[in-house]
Amino acid sequence: MSVREINFDGLIGPSHNYAGLSLGNLASARNAGMVARPRAAALQGIEKMRGNIQLGLPQGIFLPQWRPDGAWLASLGTDVAQAEPAIRAAAMSASSMWAANAATISPATDTADGRTHMTVANLVTMPHRSHEWPQTLAQLRVAFSDTRAFAVHAPIPAPFGDEGAANHMRLAETHNAPGIEIFVYGETGGPYPARQHIEASKAVARLHGLDSRRTLFVQQSEAAIAAGAFHNDVVAVANEHVLFTHEQAFADKDGFYAALRAALPNVEIIEVPASAVSLADAISSYLFNAQLVTLPVGGMALVLPTEAQETPTVWHWLEQMIAGNGPIRQLIPVDVRESMANGGGPACLRLRVVADPATIDPRFLLDEARLDAIGRIVTDFWPEEIAPDDLSDTRLIARIEQSWLTLVDHLQLSGDLFP
Repeated sequence: MSVREINFDGLIGPSHNYAGLSLGNLASARNAGMVARPRAAALQGIEKMRGNIQLGLPQGIFLPQWRPDGAWLASLGTDVAQAEPAIRAAAMSASSMWAANAATISPATDTADGRTHMTVANLVTMPHRSHEWPQTLAQLRVAFSDTRAFAVHAPIPAPFGDEGAANHMRLAETHNAPGIEIFVYGETGGPYPARQHIEASKAVARLHGLDSRRTLFVQQSEAAIAAGAFHNDVVAVANEHVLFTHEQAFADKDGFYAALRAALPNVEIIEVPASAVSLADAISSYLFNAQLVTLPVGGMALVLPTEAQETPTVWHWLEQMIAGNGPIRQLIPVDVRESMANGGGPACLRLRVVADPATIDPRFLLDEARLDAIGRIVTDFWPEEIAPDDLSDTRLIARIEQSWLTLVDHLQLSGDLFP
């Protein structure tokens, strides 16, 4: 069995728009009402995936969800034509593109039954995301249908908010070795809601059959949430034995670091001090919302948004870091500006799954030729621009629906995923 870490990126959907629906997401609020470019957004995401493939990393894809979500609107007693503007915008949201919120993943080496466990996130804190889970669950049950290798769980029930892998980290000697699973929850965050509840995190750990001696529950700092770190992956990222984090990410960092070192003695903690990079700069640049990946040639690389390169304090610190002899040896800036403007960087766009690729439905796995074909569909069918006032335009809605149907038909998934 060839177990590897596979990044599954969410393809940015044809309804991508800037409605400013996400309380606590500073970029989303700042760009509310701006004109979005769905075609450019999806092509930027495709190029990020292509870059990972060229690094020698396995790459998967999750499809956009059917929009507008008529079933959700019907449950509210309305439809896209009659819905209030905020409800219509929520029904049209393309936020499922941020696959880090799709589910929490525990590899087979960590679980009691030796299967990879996945629990779909309920995303109940934000109305526009709370109706994503049924279509997410449907995709996961197709992509990971081999029940000998995978167990896919329905979401934790409300009111316990669960936002998936964006609040979960895993550290291990190597990806396919037993790991330490870290669930990061919030309690307070100034004017913003803490989206990950400890009750949800504990429930996921129980469902996955995790060893309590190798499972940590860590509180995110109120300062980080108040500064706009609505998920932990905006202030910390982990890969194999390396934790890369901001000094102010956690409520009790000393206690967390001590527990982590006891569980994984060779852990390397790379902490960026607030005196060098403020929380404000870390969050605006999405320094930590990067993909920290292990390269096939050895060493680790940080795939980070170009905004990090354009933030002087951040780039200066990073250049000093890689000039040393640490585990992170390469910086790879990528352009995902359309996603960034809605509050999601490279790490938001991907879900990490440690598994044997042979156990996964091949329709969800990519090479460059398959990316090229998807790129042609995006170029031909995705809308070029969407302004908030366009969301009630029946011609736009018809185009969005046709875009989805064309993509799903091309990938031979229409019989499995039609909502």
